[in-house]
Amino acid sequence: MDSIEQGVIDALDALGADYTIMPCDPGLADTAAFCEHYGVALEDSANAILVSSKRPAGQLALCLVLATQRLDVNRRVRDAMAVKKLSFASPDATIEATGMVIGGVTPFGLDGLATLVDPEVVARPRVIVGGGSRSMKINVDPEVFRRAPDVQVVEIAQPAD
Repeated sequence: MDSIEQGVIDALDALGADYTIMPCDPGLADTAAFCEHYGVALEDSANAILVSSKRPAGQLALCLVLATQRLDVNRRVRDAMAVKKLSFASPDATIEATGMVIGGVTPFGLDGLATLVDPEVVARPRVIVGGGSRSMKINVDPEVFRRAPDVQVVEIAQPAD
């Protein structure tokens, strides 16, 4: 287990979260491949997506939506962040801001980074999120998002087409 994964587990433990660790083949960490290979329903898996403001420049937020949803960056996320222009952060910017690579990004262990969680995520009985690396996922009771620091539960998604 690397230091980022340990930081994720430490953050979950500090929150008293109900979770289990799921080892993952790093080559299968992307949502569709993970769900298919491990028999997880898409609606039980959530994607963590970093966004970055352009106007004003420099505001970041990690957004968490179900795999069956599409992040509404141009309206709902922009409004929730109170910015004028917003875009998806690049993989390099994601690594720089979180220390995590795409396919392993998680909202846990990111002290001080604003996190927006769609209510549909919180409505699930359990949800699978990244574990800090591409070789670990977390199966968690999403009620933890209602009490985690720097987390706001707000509508940021729309159903995927």
